[in-house]
Amino acid sequence: MVRRDFPKIHFYDQDFVDIYDKTWAWIQDCWNTGNEKSVEKPAIEGKFFSYPGSPIIHQVDAVYSSFFLVYSNRIYQAHPSLDAFYSHQEPNGAIRSAYNIETGLPELSHENPDGLALPLFSWAEFNLYHKTANKKRVKDIIPILHKYLAWIDAEFKRPNGLYEVPIAATGMAADARQPAAYPVDFNTVMAINVLYMSALADILNDKEASFQYKRQYFSLKTRINSLMWDNEDGFYYDIDKYEKQVKVKTLAGYWSLLAEIPNDDKAERIISKLSDPACFGSPHPFPSMAVNESEFSETGCGFNGSVYPHLTFMVIKGLERYQRWDFARECATRHLYFVLDSMSPDGNHHKGNLWEAYLPLKEGPAQWPGVEDFPRPQYLTYAALSTVCLTIENVVGLLISLPRKTVDWIIPNLEIMGIENLSLKKNMITILSNKSGRGWEIHMESEKLYYFTINILGKKKKTLPIPSGKCSMLIDKL
Repeated sequence: MVRRDFPKIHFYDQDFVDIYDKTWAWIQDCWNTGNEKSVEKPAIEGKFFSYPGSPIIHQVDAVYSSFFLVYSNRIYQAHPSLDAFYSHQEPNGAIRSAYNIETGLPELSHENPDGLALPLFSWAEFNLYHKTANKKRVKDIIPILHKYLAWIDAEFKRPNGLYEVPIAATGMAADARQPAAYPVDFNTVMAINVLYMSALADILNDKEASFQYKRQYFSLKTRINSLMWDNEDGFYYDIDKYEKQVKVKTLAGYWSLLAEIPNDDKAERIISKLSDPACFGSPHPFPSMAVNESEFSETGCGFNGSVYPHLTFMVIKGLERYQRWDFARECATRHLYFVLDSMSPDGNHHKGNLWEAYLPLKEGPAQWPGVEDFPRPQYLTYAALSTVCLTIENVVGLLISLPRKTVDWIIPNLEIMGIENLSLKKNMITILSNKSGRGWEIHMESEKLYYFTINILGKKKKTLPIPSGKCSMLIDKL
């Protein structure tokens, strides 16, 4: 097969295009191909995504990288990193958060003795399915994920229906959260997990399994709404071992949107805090801790206010669940401008780094006095979610599903932008909009038929079958 290049994006701000292109070049450094020269073969072999130079492979790297690697036109496959974890599943179903590449042994800590991580595999696999249409993979991985879920249930589920886990297992440990026994993010991610397990079972037409997962989801949703929601504050909080709320507003509460836990009224209240400057509406969206919390730090200090791209990505994907496309795009664009402006102090976007975490109130990488190696430069596990995923899905506005043969283009208004040579399995597609003498035109090229929905928010929405070959349409004629 002819090796094709990465898809090209078009956007009126060339800086967005440049950083998108550069990210693909930098990803090469994170692509671990195993050390062929080494006499001793490492325990974890094959190709996988990890931070350059790290002796450890992390579950978060495998999960989050899958969201941007699916756009690499199969130059970098998204699934081998996930498979590296599945292949280490223990007989009781356990999959640990990190493994040593040389020895293959789990990396456990005093703070997180079971090596538990946020259970996001099913979300990643659902996304993977919609970009690859590989039904056989879904069939192969469901038993693994089911066993993993059973292990978490057996070890961490308590009689109140919630999960008691160490804060370190959430990957978002702030001192202010330490009293929590039932973290809101871990519990809502468990709801996300069973929701997507149900969706994966639906793909296989396994109605019984789908029903059981849905039942688990609704049970968890009810518990979270009754114990973690504070009606006065309009927010979801962690709770301690006595089921008392730990009243610290952190972005952990926003996983609830992705899990579709709040009803419209609750969602409205929690979303309004994202534009409130006293809460999460800081200039750089979104600080990991609300600005009006006593522990909030202007320099970030880890999860005391730093902006982490993977958390901003999570909030934006949650906004999509509630059809807040406009706001999601505005936040994604603002976030990307801060990412660009933080690359280099002299404003030169052609040199400098992407960072693991950023300052909430102005441009620049976050700071954490006394903590070495924070934030990590070129930490693409998080950064590429912004420069690749958010750029394609929220700035350019394209949502793609291969099994459904659909491409949705959701934009607030027409601008000169689009994508060129995006590979959808064996179909290469190009979608570009520009203004000609006849008005706004969309040019398309495709090798196979697919269904294209253009949704200019609040103005017009139309779905059309796009035949193979080249075609163009005038927006005014729709």
